Amino acid sequence: MEYRGGVGRVLVLSFCIAGIWSAYITQGVLQETVSTKRFGPDGKRFEHLAFLNLAQNLVCFVWSLIMLKLWSRGSSSGVAPWWSYWSASITNTIGPAMGIEALKYISYPAQVLAKSSKMIPVMLMGALVYGIKYTFSEYLCTFLVAGGVSVFALSKTSSKTISKLAHPNAPLGYGLCFLNLAFDGFTNATQDSISARYPKTSAWDIMLGMNLWGTIYNVLFMFGWPNASGYEAVSFCKEHPEAAWDILMFCLCGAVGQNFIFLTISRFGSLANTTITTTRKFVSIVVSSLLSGNPLSFVQWGSVFMVFSGLSYQILLKWRKLKSSEQKKKKKGV
Repeated sequence: MEYRGGVGRVLVLSFCIAGIWSAYITQGVLQETVSTKRFGPDGKRFEHLAFLNLAQNLVCFVWSLIMLKLWSRGSSSGVAPWWSYWSASITNTIGPAMGIEALKYISYPAQVLAKSSKMIPVMLMGALVYGIKYTFSEYLCTFLVAGGVSVFALSKTSSKTISKLAHPNAPLGYGLCFLNLAFDGFTNATQDSISARYPKTSAWDIMLGMNLWGTIYNVLFMFGWPNASGYEAVSFCKEHPEAAWDILMFCLCGAVGQNFIFLTISRFGSLANTTITTTRKFVSIVVSSLLSGNPLSFVQWGSVFMVFSGLSYQILLKWRKLKSSEQKKKKKGV
């Protein structure tokens, strides 16, 4: 029985890895396609990338509503009310919009690397504001990530990659990515606060509430006045159905990916999910370089390995801490 249980656990984990990788790697390719491709005989670009966030919010809202109906627990007592997500959804609307907008100015691999440096502002805030002391190993991880991102940003980007960008501007692109990280930090902290106050709130409830408010905010932003950009985005999709199809598939990949993330966290914990998503980012960069024709220089590949060495070492440190705490609990239990 233990053998079967172990095999079953490995199969579920493999299923989660395959699901997360396939959903988000495909979504990354589609995101890059929508932001860089010239559609139709007139060769027009899809400039209104914020529309991707609205479409994603709407699809994920409907998806989470269906999931809650299918797996309804009957009573909603102890679950966070829908209005409690309004503040977190503001930053969750602005942050991803900045991340997607950055693709007008920097390449997809550069965006992925910049968004992988989330630990840097967290450690800076922890050390400067809260006086938290970090170990040498934790500082080493941060140095590798910060150094890798910096080297990548300062190294020369190929002319082929630059020619695909709508408005090449590296400082602006990286600036938008780091603002995205700052807004994500507030969003995550607020979601943790909601989960602590309402412990019976499920991942589907959070997904529903966040995407409900995200849809409201994005509709107001994109359709709130006569000449708003949402009308142009819809008109572009009507004229170029290929773009509309790419956007729909982008949204569905995001919804499916969230399913696998929830399954991974519920079965194997957040650390396993972090490991899977981190390796997925590395594979996304490789896929982007191979399929999308964004060649990286030798120096840039070196900086990519530098960043993911830091991230991998950080994950290893977390695994060690987790194992150590589990062993202490077992000794206390004995």
